Amino acid sequence: MSRLKNKTALITGGTTGIGLATARRFVAEGARIAITGSDPGRLEEARAQLGAEVIAIRADAGDISGQRAVAKTVGDAFGKLDIVLLNAGIGEFRPIEQWDEVGFDRSFAINLKGPFFLVQALLPILANPASIVLTASINARIGIPNSSVYAATKAALVSMARTLSGELISRGVRVNAVSPGPVATPLHDKAGLVGDNLTGLVNQIPLGRRGEPDEIAQAIVFLASDEGAFTVGSEFVIDGGMSNL
Repeated sequence: MSRLKNKTALITGGTTGIGLATARRFVAEGARIAITGSDPGRLEEARAQLGAEVIAIRADAGDISGQRAVAKTVGDAFGKLDIVLLNAGIGEFRPIEQWDEVGFDRSFAINLKGPFFLVQALLPILANPASIVLTASINARIGIPNSSVYAATKAALVSMARTLSGELISRGVRVNAVSPGPVATPLHDKAGLVGDNLTGLVNQIPLGRRGEPDEIAQAIVFLASDEGAFTVGSEFVIDGGMSNL
């Protein structure tokens, strides 16, 4: 497999879940990659799995100056960048009465503000052509209780994929989004989706199971590769049929 041969890629949030699965796919397809993460231990574990040539960058996805530092590190290492997967994010699920301004701002900083300003910082090194993929969520499409803030950030990412696709296409940059349904990642563990809660979630999925990170990664490889050259401003919904109910 060599769909990404000679291409360079940046994956934010590349230490677990969909990000790590995509990093594995990118490496297998021949790309040179850099990953970001906030936990130094997980960064080292990911690099050990992916290979010593992978660039591992510790970064806070919600810190704007940190995004500029990421862009500089990637630019110094690669010179140009062919692929960007904006995958870093957090999922906090609370009823509306339990939200405060600090938590609200943190979710929007990490899930939306950081990715936006990282794209801005990366513009000088983006190749022509290049591909940007944003990890959104079907939470933006369906009214799941307690997901109001998370869903709003993901809806904004889908909108950003559409608007930036129109703005950047003249530079040769394609922007698309993937919107996964429930996927077996650490996010669900952090949200307390175990036991009956997990069973209830799975019962809402027509396919009868959660997705696997690699199933999302395969779609991202298509969008990142030359095979997806005619795909611009699209949202790939990959949810086992959940949003069709």
